[in-house]
Amino acid sequence: MNGNPLRKLEAYGQSIWLDFIRRGMLLSGEIQRLIERDGVSGVTSNPAIFEKAIAETSDYDEAIRALAGKSAGEIYEELAVEDIRLAADQLRPVYDRTERRDGFVSLEVSPHLARDTVGTIAEARRLWGKVDRPNVMIKVPGTWEGLPAIRQLIGEGINVNVTLLFALPRYRAVAEAYIDGLEELAASGLPLQRTASVASFFLSRIDVLIDPLLEEKVREEGTFAGLAATLRGEAAIASAKLAYRMYREIFDGERFNKLARWGARSQRVLWASTSTKNPAYSDVKYVEALIGPETVNTVPLETLTAYRDHGDPALRLEEGVEKARQVLAQLHDIGIDLDTVTRQLEEEGVEKFVKPFDKLLDRLKEKSAGQT
Repeated sequence: MNGNPLRKLEAYGQSIWLDFIRRGMLLSGEIQRLIERDGVSGVTSNPAIFEKAIAETSDYDEAIRALAGKSAGEIYEELAVEDIRLAADQLRPVYDRTERRDGFVSLEVSPHLARDTVGTIAEARRLWGKVDRPNVMIKVPGTWEGLPAIRQLIGEGINVNVTLLFALPRYRAVAEAYIDGLEELAASGLPLQRTASVASFFLSRIDVLIDPLLEEKVREEGTFAGLAATLRGEAAIASAKLAYRMYREIFDGERFNKLARWGARSQRVLWASTSTKNPAYSDVKYVEALIGPETVNTVPLETLTAYRDHGDPALRLEEGVEKARQVLAQLHDIGIDLDTVTRQLEEEGVEKFVKPFDKLLDRLKEKSAGQT
C-alpha cells in the first residue's frame, strides 16, 4: 500500500474522489475497499452515471419492482437517494476524520433545471432534506442562472458542488457567489464550518473541442500551422493552472480570510472530466499535471486503476503558470476564441446530462411497466 501512487496524493494536499456510483459496488464492499486501499475520499455522480448504472445492470431490478406504480421520475429519485445515502454512510468516517473536509458524495439536481434559478433552489433544498446526510453535496450547474442559486443555497448552509465549469471568468463568478453565500450565512448567525463546496472545472472536454480546431489550422499550412501543432492538448491544463492561481488569489484574500477566522472553509477546485479521450495522450494526463494543495480530482474507475498502476505523483500544479498564460494568449492569436469555445462547452455539457437523464426515465418507465 505504501507504494500506491493514489495514497501519495494526500501528502501533496490533493483528495481523490471517485466519479462513479453503482448499488452493487456499495453493497459488495467494493467502494469500501477503494476507500481503504486507494484513499478514495469522496464520490461524485451525475445523470449519465446513474443512467449507465440503472439501465445497464440488474442491481436495481428488485428495488424497481418494489416501486412499481410510481412515476419514472419518482422511481429514479428513490433509487438515487438510496445510493447517495449508502455512499454517504460509508464515507462518514472519512468526513469525521478530516473534520468535514472530505467524505462527501454528490447528487445532481435535474439537468432540465440548468437555466432555472428558482427551480434549482427548490429542488436542491428538497434533495438536501430528503438525503438527510451532512456529507452530501448537491450538484448545481455553474451556468449564469446557477450563480444566484449557489449564493442562496450556501447562505442556507446547504453544501454545493458547482459543476460544468469551463471558463475562467465563470469560475471567478462562482467563487464570489460562494463567498457571498458565506457572508449571508454569517449574517444569519449560523456556523460556517459545517458548510462545504467545491467548484468542478471540466478538463478533457476542453481539449476535445479545441484540438480539432488546431488540427484544421495545421492542415491549412498557413502562418500559424507550426504554432497550432505545438498547442494541441495544452488548453485544458493551461486553463486549470490559471483557475488554481485564481483560487489562491481569491481565497488568500482578506475578504475570505475574515470568514475563515469564523470557521469558513475555502471552496476547493475540483478537476472533473479527467478521463483521457484522445488515445494519443497519457491515460493519466489530467491527474498527473494537476497535483497541488487544496484540490480534488474526481476520476472514473478506469483512470483510478491507471493511476494506481503507473501514476508518478509530484507537485506540478503551480509549475509553468507563465507558460499557461502564454498558451491561452497564443490560442487567441491564432483565432481561437475561448469565450465562444467555453459557451459551446457549457451548452453541450448541459445537453450531455439531459439526454442520458431522459433516456434513463424512459428505461425506468419500461422496467416499471413490466412489473405492474
